[in-house]
Order: sequence, then structure tokens, then C-alpha cells
Amino acid sequence: MLDRQIKWLISALIPLLGMLVVAGPVSAENIAVGNYGSSANGMPFAVALEKGYFQQEGANVTGIIASEGGGTSVRNAMAGVAYGEANPGAIAVAIQQGADIKIVSDNVLTIAEFAWLVKKDSPIKTIQDLKGKKIGYTNPRSTSQALDILMLQKAGLKPEDAELVKTGGFGPMVAALELGQIDCAPVTEPLWSKSKDKFRVLITGAEALPPLDNVVGMATSDAMKNRGDFIRAIIRARRRAVEFMIAHPDEAGDIVAKPFNITPEVARSAVRNLTTSLTQGVPYWGDGRFHLSGMKRIIEVQKSVGAIAGDMDVTKMITTEFLPDDLKKSVE
Repeated sequence: MLDRQIKWLISALIPLLGMLVVAGPVSAENIAVGNYGSSANGMPFAVALEKGYFQQEGANVTGIIASEGGGTSVRNAMAGVAYGEANPGAIAVAIQQGADIKIVSDNVLTIAEFAWLVKKDSPIKTIQDLKGKKIGYTNPRSTSQALDILMLQKAGLKPEDAELVKTGGFGPMVAALELGQIDCAPVTEPLWSKSKDKFRVLITGAEALPPLDNVVGMATSDAMKNRGDFIRAIIRARRRAVEFMIAHPDEAGDIVAKPFNITPEVARSAVRNLTTSLTQGVPYWGDGRFHLSGMKRIIEVQKSVGAIAGDMDVTKMITTEFLPDDLKKSVE
């Protein structure tokens, strides 16, 4: 009798244990987002996490792996993360080096999060006034270095007409500007909103330059083969988050304040700034649809500072198979 009861108990528990394995911590996973918590590109993921959009769309994402930049995010994806967000230039370099990855969504379509700041009493009034001045950038071959060069070109100047100064990061960049070590500092949101009362905006990214694809979603061939539904769910959840941020910028700001370690006031300012910004009619946060001209431009920008060598065909770097049907047609 006891044996029969034990056998019955085991047979009853086995399906339950199976359900626990599926629903428990083993099924929870992370995604990798470059500069998450410090730069505005990853803010929609914070909203999607807080609002439960990932789970609602069928992806049990419970955490986000932050990284210091695109290259780290690419390495995270190669190490087993099914979806990552990084700069297209970093992905292009990885592909050139043999990485079997593709861009699966177009996430940040402009550099509207950038602003070039000067001191309030600075004699620099226009970008033409930067001749002979010191302009900061984060690190060699960085986006900020490339954008400095493009801005000087827009002003009719050559790169050697100003002195580009490496600061090692955007935080040190602001400190260098305050101390007078540089004359102009490119910064990104939310640091821009945090610093706006201290400094004067010389020019914004939306004013200075055309749409430049800044951040995209990526996946490895293995993930694309075996985790297609997960990738689709991430893209749908992020799209919902962007729509929520546009409709409810203050609530979205309150959500991103904590993971980005900023005050709600600064977060609200950053979200309002970026959800209303248009660069030649193109928004900052995209819904996933590919904007090929912006992607081609950013590849050329990366080539200008030596981050990419040779030619890259962006159409061979992307796949639209994981996008919702209404987003599959790319924009030139």
C-alpha cells in the first residue's frame, strides 16, 4: 500500500516539477545593452522591464547586462546572450573579424542625444568660432571623436583647425570643461539635461548633423536559428516601450530615473527632449524599422576615424525576418 502511495506521489509530482523548471529562474534571462544606465539609447528597455512588456510579449527578461560600449555588447552577445544592443560600427568590425552575427532591429536613428556645451560666458557663439579651440572627445575611434570632426567640417573647418582632447568619458568631459581644460564638450543625454543649468548649448546633434544610426539590435546566427520567438518578443516589447514614452514622457522619466541613477526631473527632461526631437523628420528612438541611409552614414563616420577599414555593405549586415510585418520594409 505504501509503495503504491509513493509511486502515486512521484507520478503526481513529476509534471509539477516540470512546470517549475519551465517557469522558474532557469527560464529567466538577460539581454545586453551598450551603455545601459548611462546613455539614453537604452531607456526604452528600462520602461519595457518595469511595465512587464517583455513577459507580456513572451520573453521572460528579468535583467539587463550593461556594458561600456558597443564592442562589449557584441562580446556579450557572442557569449550567449540572445539579443544585444550596440553601435553599428562595432558590429561591422566584429563581422569583419569573422563574427557570425546580424543586425535584427534599428533602434536609435539619430544623434539627438548629443549636445556640444560651452561655458555660459564663453566667447564661442557659433561652430565657426571653434577654430583654434580645444574640443573634447571620449576615446580614440569613438563616436564622439568622429562627430567632432563632422561638426568642424560643417563649420567649414578642417580637423587640424581645432585641438581634439581625449577625456576618457563624458563625465570627465564635463569636469574638463568646468576646469577650463577644454573649450567645448560633446555630451549625451541624460548628462546633457543634468548639466544644462551650468553650461550653454552651442549646438545640438539634431541641429548639427543629418540622421546617423547610433544603436541597433543584434543577434548571433545561433540565436536567430534557435531563439527566433524570443528575439521577436524583445523587438515588440521595445516598440511598445517607445510608444509609451512618447505618450507618457513624465511617467517614463520616473521609471528610468532609478536604473539611470538620475533625479526624476533630469529623467523627465531627457525623455521629453528625445521623444519630441526630429532630425530632418527622423525620430531619435525608432520602432525597429531599418533606416538604411542613416546606417550607411554611421559606417562612413566610423571609417573616418579608422574604426572600420574597407567597404561594408550594410544590406548584408541586416535581416528583417524578426520584425513585425508592418516594419519589414526598410526606409532608404
